[in-house]
Amino acid sequence: MNKFVIYAFALFAVAAAAPQGPQPEDHSQVYILKQDSDVSPDGYQFDFQTSDGTSRQEKGTLKQLEDGNQALEVTGSYQYVAPNGLTYAVTFTANENGYQAQEHSSQ
Repeated sequence: MNKFVIYAFALFAVAAAAPQGPQPEDHSQVYILKQDSDVSPDGYQFDFQTSDGTSRQEKGTLKQLEDGNQALEVTGSYQYVAPNGLTYAVTFTANENGYQAQEHSSQ
C-alpha cells in the first residue's frame, strides 16, 4: 500500500509540474530555411539562411597571381540578430592581401 501511495504522489507531482496552456515559441530550435552550394575545380559558392535570422553567402574563386602561383580569393557576407535585437551584417574579402571586413548594424 505504501508503494502505491508513493507512486501516486510521484505521478501527481509530474502532472502538476507539466506546463499548462499555450507555451511561448521555443527559440532553442533553429531550422535551415535555405541552403545551396556548388563546388568546381575553379572555386566554390554557398549560401544558407536559418529561422533565427542568420544567413551567409560566400564565393571562392581561383585567382592567378603575378608570380605564377594560384590562390583562392573569397568574398561574401553574413548576418545575424544579436540578443539586443540589432541585426549585424558583415561583408568581407579574403585574398593575398589578408582578410578585410566591414561591419554594419541596423534595428
